[in-house]
Amino acid sequence: AHEIKNPLTSLRSAVETARKVKDVKNKETLMDIILHDVHRLDRLITDISRASRLDAELSKEEMQILNIYDLLKHMETMHTLVEQKSDIAVIFNIKELDETTKVMGNEVRLMQVFDNLISNARTFSPEGSEVLIKAMTKNHMVVITVSDHGPGIPEGKAESIFDRFYTERPKGEDYGNHSGLGLSIAKQIISAHSGRIYAENITDEQSDDVKGAVFTVEIPLI
Repeated sequence: AHEIKNPLTSLRSAVETARKVKDVKNKETLMDIILHDVHRLDRLITDISRASRLDAELSKEEMQILNIYDLLKHMETMHTLVEQKSDIAVIFNIKELDETTKVMGNEVRLMQVFDNLISNARTFSPEGSEVLIKAMTKNHMVVITVSDHGPGIPEGKAESIFDRFYTERPKGEDYGNHSGLGLSIAKQIISAHSGRIYAENITDEQSDDVKGAVFTVEIPLI
């Protein structure tokens, strides 16, 4: 419940203070805080509602034969349009797949997973950098990786980042932009596809410095 209590406490404090403040500029600042917290609560409640329904929805939704190559090509087209308004390039390298690369799955749900991973990668990437989506087949699985040049995964958190409400962020990152449910939902969806999702840091071979993070999704081929 603290996930809701934190922004609610901030909202209440701002409202109570706004009633006492007379300076117009300070009032405007407090109103911005109030609006931010309202949006934050709305997003959080929406995400909680979706997450609570997800297992039931996944059990009812039908799987069908999907061409994973076509799905990723469609996503490449969408992100190329978005990229025109961004300083971060999203690059797809899926040439190792073809029309015969098929899985049993739910197209909308899988796109939801990849959209979330790409969105996260863009969020944590410095301006002028790249997000790379790469796909291949290995050991009867299709393997899709999403790599970035961000701050990486906090030490010892490679598994807990998939827990519900995980919200630890690099210093300076706005907590209000994240509900901590996106990766948990992605894991639920991939598990329903009999696959797995995991994350690890990208490190410099010589210095061991963290150079970014890579998220890997594996789904059985048919």
